[in-house]
Amino acid sequence: MKRLILVRHGKSSWKHNVPDHERPLKKRAKRDAKAVLGVFKAFYLQNIDTATFWSSHAVRAHETAKIFKKKLGIQDKDFQVKESLYTFSSAELKSIVRSAPDSIKTLVIFSHNPGITSLVNHLGDQKFDNIPTTGLCVIEFEEDYWDSITSGKTLLSLFPKNLR
Repeated sequence: MKRLILVRHGKSSWKHNVPDHERPLKKRAKRDAKAVLGVFKAFYLQNIDTATFWSSHAVRAHETAKIFKKKLGIQDKDFQVKESLYTFSSAELKSIVRSAPDSIKTLVIFSHNPGITSLVNHLGDQKFDNIPTTGLCVIEFEEDYWDSITSGKTLLSLFPKNLR
C-alpha cells in the first residue's frame, strides 16, 4: 500500500521583480500553513510511520515544504529538493511519483498548479475544481509499487479557507 500527499505551495508574492521560481511567500502563506498543519498534524501522527518529502526548488514551494518539515519533525535525510518538481504538468508529476523507490511508503510532494489539481483529480476518487495555495490532499493506493499506481482513494483534503 502506498500513500501520496500532494501539497500546493503557499500563496506567493508578485510584487518582487524576480524570476518565477524565485517568488517568495506572502505572510498569508504562513497563516494558511499553520491552519492546514493544525488538522494535518493529527492525521499525520495517527496514520503515518515515516514519510519522504520532495519539494520543487521554487522558493514558494521549498519554503512551504520547510514549514511542514519543521512542524512535523521531518529529518533532513527524509527531505529532498528536486528541480524536476518545478513543473505545471500532471503527466510530469505522475512520472516523478511513479519513479519513487518502492521503499518509500508515504511520499509528500510540494509542487505547483495546474499539475497538482490535475494529478489529484486523475489519481484520487474525489474531484476538485482547484487545489488552492497550501491545499493538501492525501491519496492512498492499494498497489505496493509506485510504478503501478493507477487510482486511489482520497483520504483527506485540507484547504485553508475551510479551516479559518
